[in-house]
Amino acid sequence: MFSEETLYTIALRHCPLVGDIIFRKLVSEIGSAKEVWLLSKSGLRNIYGIGKKISHEIGNDEHLKFAEKELKFCEKHHVKINLRHLGHLPKFLNECDDAPAILYQKGDLDSSLKPISIVGTRNVTTYGKHFIQDFLEAVKNKNLVTVSGLALGVDTEVHEESLKNNIPTIAVLAHGFHTLYPTKNRKLSDKILEENGVLFTEFNTSQKPDRENFIQRNRVIAGLSPSTIVVETAFGGGSISTATFASNYNREVFALPGKISDKYSQGCNQLIFQNKAAIISTVSSLIEQLGFQKDSSKIGELFPTSEIKIQLPESQQIILNSLDKAVPLSLDEIAGKIDLPTFKILPDLLQLEISGFVKALSGRQYLAL
Repeated sequence: MFSEETLYTIALRHCPLVGDIIFRKLVSEIGSAKEVWLLSKSGLRNIYGIGKKISHEIGNDEHLKFAEKELKFCEKHHVKINLRHLGHLPKFLNECDDAPAILYQKGDLDSSLKPISIVGTRNVTTYGKHFIQDFLEAVKNKNLVTVSGLALGVDTEVHEESLKNNIPTIAVLAHGFHTLYPTKNRKLSDKILEENGVLFTEFNTSQKPDRENFIQRNRVIAGLSPSTIVVETAFGGGSISTATFASNYNREVFALPGKISDKYSQGCNQLIFQNKAAIISTVSSLIEQLGFQKDSSKIGELFPTSEIKIQLPESQQIILNSLDKAVPLSLDEIAGKIDLPTFKILPDLLQLEISGFVKALSGRQYLAL
């Protein structure tokens, strides 16, 4: 049985113009979804930002009838309903200002596992597949759970490889639980649940997999994890939005670089160039950056670390010597320390990052590795 507050939350959130942020404002000012629902029209309009259109819909019996129908569906199909204002959301997602007011869930989430979001193009290449396979094999004993979007391509590869390595995986959907898109992945979604994974969606049973829902879904993928990995994406690909959401949430973003001529590496290269993502140079260094302890046993890597000491050009060595391993320095601070203009430093910094000597942080700050 679901609580009365759940019923009124669904009804309130179903009202036109009541999005997640407006919902949060109403509930934080009034106290509960039920109290908002029962508030008079004049009382609603006294709340700053709530006009006639919004107040007219709140209290409408049609929305309450929809909520009753939704609860029956969820009870029948064993769907859990998480309410943000009652503290039900997963830890990292709850920290996001625009987190969903309602998160529907199938399966049980193990909160002791560290979530890692991995996203990318629907047109994944052999290069991207090999990286996913190598990375997930390397972290299979690290007590983590992967997060992706159940789309074809990179998402499917992430979910399938996670299952092969006995890693629980979370799929975030862009529609209600009344359907499954893409239909090709229905068996995969069942397998995810069978293997201790979870399906999440913020969308109710009236919402189809419309184009705009996928961008909205991407913020949940980014919000669920402290780190997001972008495997392959073209310029303007959907995964760019996931990386942007993660960056705006002050989460770590990593991108797999590729040839500038490869269409599905261009988006990743752009993220790295714009300092919106740290470069992935080796699987082992990525594992370290994610905070996992290195295995003593060596594994084969897509980007093996060279055992030959690299002789850096003098200009790069000067920059590297100016950096600290613990305290990040901004681009301007580096320029001040070595007495060079920033435009001359940037190309060398990028090369140092590509070579694995430097880590770029948000806000154009840098650490020596």
